[in-house]
Amino acid sequence: MRIYLDFEKPLEEIENKIEELRQTKEAGEDVDSELANLELKVSRLRTKIFSELTPWQRCQVARHPDRPYTLDYINRITDEFIELHGDRAFADDPAIVGGLSKINGQSVMIIGHQKGRSLKERIYRNFGQPNPEGYRKALRLIRLAERFSIPIVTLIDTQGAYPGIGAEERGQSEAIASNLMALSGIQVPIVSIVIGEGGSGGALALAVADRIYMLENSIYSVISPEGCAAILWKVTPGSPNTNLSTAAEALKLTSRDLLSFRIIDDIIREPQGGAHMDHNEAARNIKRVILNSIEELRTYSTEELLENRYNKLTSIGEYTEMDDREMGMA
Repeated sequence: MRIYLDFEKPLEEIENKIEELRQTKEAGEDVDSELANLELKVSRLRTKIFSELTPWQRCQVARHPDRPYTLDYINRITDEFIELHGDRAFADDPAIVGGLSKINGQSVMIIGHQKGRSLKERIYRNFGQPNPEGYRKALRLIRLAERFSIPIVTLIDTQGAYPGIGAEERGQSEAIASNLMALSGIQVPIVSIVIGEGGSGGALALAVADRIYMLENSIYSVISPEGCAAILWKVTPGSPNTNLSTAAEALKLTSRDLLSFRIIDDIIREPQGGAHMDHNEAARNIKRVILNSIEELRTYSTEELLENRYNKLTSIGEYTEMDDREMGMA
């Protein structure tokens, strides 16, 4: 059953009528003209709604329960995939999946955050929030790819690393920092794509790359709108939070914002109405970007690749140097 977000409610009535007409048509009645008019109407309305989404509404689309996850894309874009498990130190973290694959004959190490659809699977995947062993598993696969000169693709979709006591005891911050340091110097091409939520260090631990892309309705930010609003407006747990739209707007977390800041390289178009409307089309768009990026990055020598990556990372953000007199401290 299709799930409609609040701002999609105008579409629900029309699409329900379309479904009724299709059933009537199967019964032998001539409803082609009315059906065509309604399909055109709903297409135009969906285009209008999704062209005017606010940042908070894009957050809702990025979290849509029917949106494709990492394994959905892997199943659609790879010719073959061998999942590799465990960090060889503590455990296997189901919140991160990864392994060797081939895409149109091109060997690729693909790694990504994985959420779940049913409640049972969401609990098993820890709602896409990795523990330290997840990041250490990812680092093991990254090192393996470098050893065999295989390009790396990472798919980002997490609200953040798991903040539990056990995760902190096992070195969550160290695991994330180790990934950041390692990815900055890995001597093979790295392509990273934000497919849903890109939350804080939990996302960044897989997103240090030569090329960084975002799906049109994905988000990427240092904190979630809920976390930001709770801090700024001191909202207590369980209380209604009326500042989510304000927080989302201030965080500049949409793909257009990130592209304007030159943090990402480009935006990947989604099917009309979001990636959840057509998993196959969304996968085709991602596959094309991956193959084109790897083909381009393979033209660089290792030295050029690392120098370009360094320049890319150090060009993010701006700062101004001031002496004591300018700061009023002289």
